[in-house]
Amino acid sequence: MQIERVGRYKLSFDKDQFTVECPLGTDKFSGLATSALPKLYVVSALDRPIYVGITKQSIRNRLRLGWSATGKNGYHGYAWRSEMSTAVLDIWCHRDPPEQRPCLDIETIEAEVVYLIRKAGQWPLFQTEIHFHESSEEHRTWASQIVEKYSLKPDAVSLSDV
Repeated sequence: MQIERVGRYKLSFDKDQFTVECPLGTDKFSGLATSALPKLYVVSALDRPIYVGITKQSIRNRLRLGWSATGKNGYHGYAWRSEMSTAVLDIWCHRDPPEQRPCLDIETIEAEVVYLIRKAGQWPLFQTEIHFHESSEEHRTWASQIVEKYSLKPDAVSLSDV
């Protein structure tokens, strides 16, 4: 399994729109962030994860979906967009997914990341769903490597913190 860290981005937003500050000062995602490969993304505030997700879409398209959702078909978009004004977005890409069920490995890592966050104190503040699959040692190793990038203090992040 070849997982690659794509990068860290700063998001500024209100409930209706977002802007992104990418490395090198641009406002455009590029490279693997725009690919159709499976990606795991972590949104954090004060260096604490508040949401973990996956997508095969371009990250910009996935974020647009989270901002434009109206509740039709039950999806209301990202709850954190109405509660905060800035966050950090980290992205990892699965470079060699299997042809059959290409998102299975990254979805399994997503669940393991959320589990490690919960194990350290509390669920990510804005996590709304998670899909669990049988994991291997490799999935758990990748999850540990991702989670070590964050502060997992035993106290939960609350809205007053962000």
